[in-house]
Amino acid sequence: MKKILFQDTSFRDGFQSIFGARVFMKDFMPAVEAAVKAGITHFEAGGGARFQALYQNCGEDAFDMMDEFRRVVGPKIRLQTLARGINVVALAPQPRDMIKLHADMFKKHGMTRIRNFDALNDVNNLIYSGKCITDAGLEHEVVVTMMELPPGCDLNAAHNPEFYERIFRYDEPDQGLRNVQACS
Repeated sequence: MKKILFQDTSFRDGFQSIFGARVFMKDFMPAVEAAVKAGITHFEAGGGARFQALYQNCGEDAFDMMDEFRRVVGPKIRLQTLARGINVVALAPQPRDMIKLHADMFKKHGMTRIRNFDALNDVNNLIYSGKCITDAGLEHEVVVTMMELPPGCDLNAAHNPEFYERIFRYDEPDQGLRNVQACS
């Protein structure tokens, strides 16, 4: 029998897309509990804008939310968060000690996996953060960001099949990704 694995991203990505991530814990934890009772075993539970919005807009602590999410779902459910490579959950690159602290704190607060991406697809920005994630005992999922280029960019120079193939085949630091000059 083949098994299809399913992950519910509505409690992070969905909130970010629809509400700018401005949702209070008390308003959605009953839905999380119902989703677990319905058989969902893997959730995206925070990170990205869902980390910042709690502090900036909701007056809640993102770590308290992660703790509550873990309490509601129990110990066996897989919980994932989103990180922005060397920015982790901030809007600018972070020093190495903060990148490590991010992974350690997310592990401490019940997360299972961190989905890690760099918006520019610079794999070099994922190496250290990925090491910190795995060193903390978390699963590390790397994401390749696919997007349409802004007007004025040469579609033959980047974000074409060859560009993404180079990213997927990445095996050497500084291999080509920083040197893509597609926009004039």
